[in-house]
Amino acid sequence: MNLAGKTALVTGAGRGIGRGCALELARAGADLVINDRPGGTDAEESAQEIRTLGRNCTVVEADAFSRAGCETICAQALESAGQIDILVSNPAYSHRGTFLEYDPDLFERTINGTLVGGFHMSQLVARHMIEQSTRGKLVFISSVQAQMPMALCSAYGAAKAGLNHLARSIAVELSPHRINVNVIEPGWIDTPGEHEEFGDDVIQREAQQLPWGRLGTPQDIGQAAAFLCSDEADYITGTVLPVDGLFRFKDCRRAEGT
Repeated sequence: MNLAGKTALVTGAGRGIGRGCALELARAGADLVINDRPGGTDAEESAQEIRTLGRNCTVVEADAFSRAGCETICAQALESAGQIDILVSNPAYSHRGTFLEYDPDLFERTINGTLVGGFHMSQLVARHMIEQSTRGKLVFISSVQAQMPMALCSAYGAAKAGLNHLARSIAVELSPHRINVNVIEPGWIDTPGEHEEFGDDVIQREAQQLPWGRLGTPQDIGQAAAFLCSDEADYITGTVLPVDGLFRFKDCRRAEGT
């Protein structure tokens, strides 16, 4: 995979999956514009890692959940890089809670952070790609929870399912412009946020129960994103790709000794 000469915009790239995607795109040769929410240091840490790979990287701190924030991100990306060839849309907000007790404001924030933010960012970038006659790549980071109903995750699962449908629909609309649109569905990924929420013991125990025997890594997701953004994936569009080590089938225990 060779992404030399390409500029990739990755939202939510301060850490975890977003950082993993940005790093793998950089390893494939792309220059980066990365986004994270204002006020933190995570995005600059990601940028330093990218620069050690010999790639250019610009940090844009803005709210990727809102239209105004997405407009700021897109404008600053174009100002610094001059073009956007690739978008990896990775904004998300997740709050676990029972359906009957779920705070309506948190429900709206979850939908806005994942689905509405993804719409805003992809629409702005796609318009630029069409204006510049760029055969671009749009990749949305979803979740296997889009197709796996899980207790305490009704809002998050609904948002990700909506994101999947959005991506497949716009893939059809953007096909005349030869803009590829695809979705990655991560399973359980070993990120700092997961350890903060569940604790190391739970993570280790659950990993041993998965058919593949481990959790996924941000690098696993990043490598899939880099492939979908490459020329080798030119004929792949409108696809939802699970990258989950069989998490979807986690109740199918591995045969002993395998």
